[in-house]
Amino acid sequence: MDPKTTVTVNDMTCGHCVGTVRGALEEALPGARIEIDLATHKVSFTGDKAKGEAAIRDAGYTPEP
Repeated sequence: MDPKTTVTVNDMTCGHCVGTVRGALEEALPGARIEIDLATHKVSFTGDKAKGEAAIRDAGYTPEP
């Protein structure tokens, strides 16, 4: 099983942001399990940590450990 990465994305503030982040992760990591909790700004995903964080950054957001 792939390791799970959880990052905080404080600049993800609405449902549209969630959709953008989810779409970026789905494109970068096909088949990854993605969980997003807008209330806590937590994003969890399986697969390549660096690739996932880069996808979030490329979508215009700031992943923090």
